[in-house]
Amino acid sequence: MSTQTAQQTTHQTTHRSAAVKEASKTDSRDGFTPEQVKTLSSALNPLLADFFALYLKTKNFHWHMSGPHFRDYHLLLDDQADQIFKVTDDIAERVRKIGGETIRSIGHIARLQRIADNDYEFVPAHGMLEELAADNKALAENLRKAHEVAADANDYATTSLIEVWIDEAERRAWFLFESTR
Repeated sequence: MSTQTAQQTTHQTTHRSAAVKEASKTDSRDGFTPEQVKTLSSALNPLLADFFALYLKTKNFHWHMSGPHFRDYHLLLDDQADQIFKVTDDIAERVRKIGGETIRSIGHIARLQRIADNDYEFVPAHGMLEELAADNKALAENLRKAHEVAADANDYATTSLIEVWIDEAERRAWFLFESTR
């Protein structure tokens, strides 16, 4: 073996050893430190709970809608609920991809959710739309806060996903607002 080949082999082995040591410090599949995984999971899991709470509230109002605009509102809320539900899997899978743990039960959702339930027997259609508009605005604000956490961790995939979810929440709030005018 030539001296140059031996030096290349030694350099490659040293480089691999350094990479293995660095990877073992992060203890995560995507290169995040355990602290970053904890911080990111702590930002994403309450969002996941909020999305589940907003999904169920939107479906509740969809099921219990009444009044002269029943059909339009019923279909609007069904479309919005479908959009909200689709995000839940993306959030949970993102938490798992970075090495975190995610929500395990309805009780866990109840402990983390920031979107209030609505168990009233009757809510007028206008009240339903106003409440959902406010909830979507609050969700957008919580998404912005989580975006800051992800950006601080240089988690580009999560920030990218959150940007889409912010736009969707703002669009839902806008549709709901315009429906109440």
